[in-house]
Amino acid sequence: MLLANIALFLKIVEKGGLAAAGREVGLSSTTVSERLAALETHFGVVLLNRTTRAISLTDEGRTLLEGAKMVLGEVEDLETRIRLGAQTLSGPIRISAPSDIGRTHVSAAISSFLAKHPAISIELVLSDGYVDFVGQGLDIALRFGSVTDSSLRVRSLGLQRRLVCAAPAYLAKHGMPKKPVDLKKHNCLVMRFGANLDNVWRFGANALQQIVTVRGDRIANDGALVHQWALAGFGISLKSELDVRPDILAGRLIELLADFAPPPAPLQILFPPSRAQPKRVRELADHLALLIEGLEQG
Repeated sequence: MLLANIALFLKIVEKGGLAAAGREVGLSSTTVSERLAALETHFGVVLLNRTTRAISLTDEGRTLLEGAKMVLGEVEDLETRIRLGAQTLSGPIRISAPSDIGRTHVSAAISSFLAKHPAISIELVLSDGYVDFVGQGLDIALRFGSVTDSSLRVRSLGLQRRLVCAAPAYLAKHGMPKKPVDLKKHNCLVMRFGANLDNVWRFGANALQQIVTVRGDRIANDGALVHQWALAGFGISLKSELDVRPDILAGRLIELLADFAPPPAPLQILFPPSRAQPKRVRELADHLALLIEGLEQG
């Protein structure tokens, strides 16, 4: 209220009277007089000499007039900067993503996001393992598969098709499996997620589901490395279509056992439990969701 009364004081001086100032700001002369009196009471001085026909500044009034213009100008500038700050995204974001999709799609999403919001900085943590939001200081994470930690907040990005694939060079040397059980005779590239070995591959659904325990001479906890091994012709891999679609289209990898489709894997964005996310994090989540949606439609 003090700043509002100071602004009204400036308006009185500018207009040369209480009534004129009141008309300018939509206040009655009585209200203007009461607020001027409140301002004088606050400072403990008389700011204006008033007669029925004119007003004049006291020495204290002149001091306030000189300082008030500067103070109110700074307040207006501060308000502008705050309002722009609320609209301009800034600050750091720490995001985790699986190594394969992280190096390609998430990295591309970060580049396009930063192009629109240059005041933001993003640290990308590539990991196919468990999401430790506290230990890693994460704001957001992208993950395939079911979420075992019920305390995390989840934004679903839908089910992602998975497929079995291998390089032409591997198939030329070892032949092509015709049905899931044939994988037992092949060198399969296996992922490890923490203590869990992802060597039980499922095909089909319900009563028609077929389960095959695969094995091979290469195991990794890095999906991008498994992807590289598959491209190099070292074996057969089970990958998300998002990871290998360009290689399938280019003929660098060949989809296998398409008639025995593995169950799709959920893809979701994870947030820490019970913590309101800054606008910059929510905007990045929206940006990622739009990217994934576009890839699915493409």
